[in-house]
Amino acid sequence: MIKQIPGGVCAPKGYTAGGIYCGIRKRNDKNDLAMIFSEVPAHAAAVYTTNLVKGAPLTVTKNHIADGVAQAVICNSGNANTCNSNGLEIAEQMSALAAEQLGISSNDVIIASTGVIGQKLNIAPVANHITELAASLSQEGEDEAAKAIMTTDLVMKKIAVEFEIDGKICRLGGIAKGSGMIHPNMATMLVFLTTDTAISAPMLQKALSHDVQKTFNMLSVDGDTSTNDMVSIMANGLAGNKEITEEGPAFDIFMKALNTVTISLCRTIAGDGEGATKLLECDVTGAADEKTASVVAKSVITSSLIKAAMFGADANWGRVLCAIGYSGADLNVNKVDVAFKSAKGIIPVCKNGAGVDFSEEIAKKILLEKEITILVELNSGSASATAWGCDLTYDYVKINGDYRS
Repeated sequence: MIKQIPGGVCAPKGYTAGGIYCGIRKRNDKNDLAMIFSEVPAHAAAVYTTNLVKGAPLTVTKNHIADGVAQAVICNSGNANTCNSNGLEIAEQMSALAAEQLGISSNDVIIASTGVIGQKLNIAPVANHITELAASLSQEGEDEAAKAIMTTDLVMKKIAVEFEIDGKICRLGGIAKGSGMIHPNMATMLVFLTTDTAISAPMLQKALSHDVQKTFNMLSVDGDTSTNDMVSIMANGLAGNKEITEEGPAFDIFMKALNTVTISLCRTIAGDGEGATKLLECDVTGAADEKTASVVAKSVITSSLIKAAMFGADANWGRVLCAIGYSGADLNVNKVDVAFKSAKGIIPVCKNGAGVDFSEEIAKKILLEKEITILVELNSGSASATAWGCDLTYDYVKINGDYRS
């Protein structure tokens, strides 16, 4: 059984975290430098943005964890350290500064940056405050770390779960940032996961790579794939279970726990989309295969017209059919059913590809809720998929019209 527990990255055994303001941001009312530390070396895995333009920290992280080992994370906000001639050098310097404070190898540091692209990152604020950052590490420091990685986020994002493998209690937790530049495919946000489960590096990578296909790759806020973002996970083995080295019951339990955490973070990120007022979920069922279901769900959740209609609580189901039609999926549109669902109820609006009579008044009440599910039944098989997104509001343009100021 997977049980949600309080906390985030510090919930598993052996992890501490912290966050401070060091001066990278212009405003001093938010933290801008975070650290996560495992008391022992951990197996590590990560997935990275598919954007051809990648931030220097991603290249450095990929090199550092090529051996499947990491012991710490350092992340700054306020500057992406992307498209800079000295970006790799700065990223390596940040890793070295963290490593020196923690008494570990710089090759065991995962590094990330988020913020404005194309502005040089000054290492001085980090160097001047790295001792303070290391001193902030504690089992209660995860909230300060979570705040430090936020940019336009309005909500702190964290979760932890507890589960049992081989009679041992294991835990898995995470913190995330993501509000804009969120769009499939992997990984269009920053997510840091920790676990005390004993699992080999290859199986950890396998678990993460498989999971993101159904979670973070099904998440979209605005159609822009970021240059910097990734999902990383450290597993230090302190739970004491027999190390997972192959597929089987133990790996299945770990996968379920990982999926519980990542789905929760997906929903939180989508609901906190820039300017968003509503969390949107598209559940596609009855597809001929999983790929078809996935393509349809993504197409619906990324449609600007649908997102705008949901902002206005307009049951414009024709836009849903339109998005399905141009998705590229091979399906019979004359079999498609559509309904809208929220805490106020469910209302069918389309049957067999054609509209059905429904109460606009009831539909309005359903769509005025904060969480809305768009139900799409393809009536062509048994495969399904879910995607997450948010509505499109006036504030999205306001936020991104002066992002650098």
